[in-house]
Amino acid sequence: MDDRKHLTAGEVERLVLATKGTAHALRDRCLLLMMFRHGLRVSEACRLTLGQVDLESRVLHVARLKGGLSTTHPLRGDEIRAIKAWLTERHRMGAASDAFFLSARRTALSRKTVWALIRRHSQAAGLAIDAHPHMLRHACGYALADQGADTRLIQDYLGHRNIQHTVRYTATNPARFEKLWR
Repeated sequence: MDDRKHLTAGEVERLVLATKGTAHALRDRCLLLMMFRHGLRVSEACRLTLGQVDLESRVLHVARLKGGLSTTHPLRGDEIRAIKAWLTERHRMGAASDAFFLSARRTALSRKTVWALIRRHSQAAGLAIDAHPHMLRHACGYALADQGADTRLIQDYLGHRNIQHTVRYTATNPARFEKLWR
C-alpha cells in the first residue's frame, strides 16, 4: 500500500479525466481542477462563493481557513473553461444559494460528499493510492516546487503562516539543485 500523502501531476490528470461521463462531471471536473490548482482545503472548496470567482478579472479570491493568509490567484484558460461550463450547468439547476459548488439538492457541497466523490473518481481512474481531498493540496505544493517555485512563493500561494508547513514541498525536490555547480 502506498503511504504517500500527495498525488502526482499525472494522477491528478487521471483523476480529473475520470469525471468524464459521470452524473456531475462538470461540477466535479471544476472542483478537482480548482482544488489542485489553488491548493484548496476541502472546507475552503465547500465554502467557496460565487463572489470569490471573478471571471472578468480572471482571478480567484482564496479565503484560507486554519489561520492561513488569504490570497488572490490568477485563473488559467483551462480553469476558466471548466468554471464557465460548471456555471452554465449550475444556472440550469436554478439554485438560489451563493455557494459556488452545489450538491444535487442545490445546497453547498459538504465535506463528506467531496471525500466520497474523490474516492469514487480515484477508483474509476485506477489510481494505486486511495485519494482524499488533502492530497490535492499537497499535489499543488509539489507541482509548484517541480516548476521551480521557491519555498516563500509556495508558502504565500498556499497561505501558510509558518514556513515549516511549506518546506516539505521543496526539501525533497532535486530540481532545486539544478543551477548549482554550473
